[in-house]
Amino acid sequence: MDISSILIEAGIKIAIIVNVILVMASVEVYIERKVSAWIQNRLGPNRVGPFGMLQPIADVVKLFMKEDLVPKEANHTFHRMAPFLTLVVAVAVYAVIPYSSYISEDINVFGLFTIPIDRPIYLGIAPNINIGVLFILAMTSISVYGITLAGWASNSKYSLFGGLRSAAQMISYELAMGLSVLAVILMSGEVEGLGRLSINAIIIDQGGWFYNWNFALAPVACIIFIITAFAETNRTPFDLPEAEPELVGGFNTEYSGMKFGMFFLAEYAAMALASAFIVILFFGGWQTGIAQSVLDSIGATEGTLFLAFLQLGAFMSKLMFFIFFFVWVRWSIPRFRYDQLMYLGWKTLLPISIVNIVVMAFEYFYDVVGLTWGVLIISLIIMQMMYNNKKRDNNERAIA
Repeated sequence: MDISSILIEAGIKIAIIVNVILVMASVEVYIERKVSAWIQNRLGPNRVGPFGMLQPIADVVKLFMKEDLVPKEANHTFHRMAPFLTLVVAVAVYAVIPYSSYISEDINVFGLFTIPIDRPIYLGIAPNINIGVLFILAMTSISVYGITLAGWASNSKYSLFGGLRSAAQMISYELAMGLSVLAVILMSGEVEGLGRLSINAIIIDQGGWFYNWNFALAPVACIIFIITAFAETNRTPFDLPEAEPELVGGFNTEYSGMKFGMFFLAEYAAMALASAFIVILFFGGWQTGIAQSVLDSIGATEGTLFLAFLQLGAFMSKLMFFIFFFVWVRWSIPRFRYDQLMYLGWKTLLPISIVNIVVMAFEYFYDVVGLTWGVLIISLIIMQMMYNNKKRDNNERAIA
């Protein structure tokens, strides 16, 4: 295999994916504004371009033209480094995301010429590495350093509090998130040529009809992962690192211009990544949810360009739904208090995650189907009882 062709292919993929990430961030900003306006019975952006669709571009131009201010007493080196670190980590994770299965047939371009395919081509930079899941978890854990570094380097108490809150929040929710991912890895079957930590292996294991997806087989892990994904991306109701009523702007208070914009670009890139990871782990990834025998009947056989586009469409549809879900939750649920945040992470999600992984292991060894749904019902009852006790304690304190 020619190394130059591999490098050229990787370079083209990197250029495409980086540009898609930048465009997706603009689309997410537009979606956030329009959905929030719809929820609040407003119009939202409607002046710049048709339906206000060029508003995100105008915002980027404005950020580039703004003056870059740095506090006199700040650590200038780390102050500049923090937004770059946050953005680079958020973008790097997309290297292991698979967007469809492989293409192995020659590609006919509008009948003009044919591109010969001598080996399977995957829509992704490195979707088949055997440590894909570990790579995502490791890189998303590193992203908190950029936020913490920004808070410390700004030499502002509000920024420092925001950075420390982000570190504490990550520690609280990483454990439950890791255990929910472990439940998926435990139940995923072996795929020839791929390790159990390969993202493509997890997706292939969810093949067939949609009821084979992991959200139906591991509902407790699915719910826990979605909750922790909100905390990992600092999205409402877990946006304590940038709580405006308490910390002005949190870790990014002392940032302006495009450095300020890079934090928000990283946040929206992380939101799309979290949505993609939810889709991959629990909703079939690029699987269409239709049995392959049915797809073969319409000509969408494995390795064809037709099937690859169907799978890409299925993946992007599910991705856009969860991006909408992130926005929907932000404008529907109020921000938690910090003690509530810690309580939920350490005393609710972590114990349920531990019980869930034990039950999943029991199911794995003894093949007891449906036990996780019982755990889900019991967990919801326990959470409701804990919430009622907490609410009663708060009311008694208020009366006292």
